[in-house]
Amino acid sequence: MSYTKYILIAFALVLSSCGAAKKVKGSKEAKENLSVKNIIASHEAASPEFKTMAARIQVSYKDDDTQQSVTVSLRMEKDKTIWVKASLLGITLVKANITPDRVQYYETIGGTYFDGNYALLSDWLGTEINFEKAQAILLGQSIFDINKTDYKSTVVQNKYKLQPNIQPQNFIHSLFLNPENFKIASESLSQPSDDRLLSVRYTDYQKVGTDFYPSEIKINTSEKDSKTNIDVIYKKIDLDVNIGFPFNIPDGYEKIQL
Repeated sequence: MSYTKYILIAFALVLSSCGAAKKVKGSKEAKENLSVKNIIASHEAASPEFKTMAARIQVSYKDDDTQQSVTVSLRMEKDKTIWVKASLLGITLVKANITPDRVQYYETIGGTYFDGNYALLSDWLGTEINFEKAQAILLGQSIFDINKTDYKSTVVQNKYKLQPNIQPQNFIHSLFLNPENFKIASESLSQPSDDRLLSVRYTDYQKVGTDFYPSEIKINTSEKDSKTNIDVIYKKIDLDVNIGFPFNIPDGYEKIQL
């Protein structure tokens, strides 16, 4: 699988509306008596609020055959459009334009492009993905809907651990939240019968405005004997700036068919 696919997996992304949940004040120590209702409400309330974002990101990837690092320009309009340009030594490698119902991208080295729905990204990632799930990864939010009825909580190594009361068939899902800001510390989804694993770990967060955003994200995927590691580092984040989303697939490129 080419690095282009992993860039798109990492950046098919960015933000879920959190509603008006009341935020519980964070603390250095996880509280054993804090209810799962309050933990989930605080996590939802921790989702950043903004209209637009412009960010510069470094993405390093390594799979069984390839190791590379690229600079990524990320622009987004909340819940509407995510625009990505990945470059190496000033040369554009990939451009992508992503909306809730459409994925478009082209890559210059192979001269190919894709224009369709999220089926291709779901196939690459090994689990169903959509705009909301993808965007949540880059904001330190859970990729799954969590609620007090279906989930239980415990304190493990000073983190709030959440997991379903009953795991879905052939899925094992769990997530750990930081007590300071109720952002994701790590989240994993495994499919044992298919020998698949998706793990997302956040090594640190940075405060921009009034909200917390990830500083570094480590994404690990595996399927049978194949493994991929992606390291995402935010170099700069600017919020509520004037941005555009220029995107045109060049003439002569070959369309990828599912």
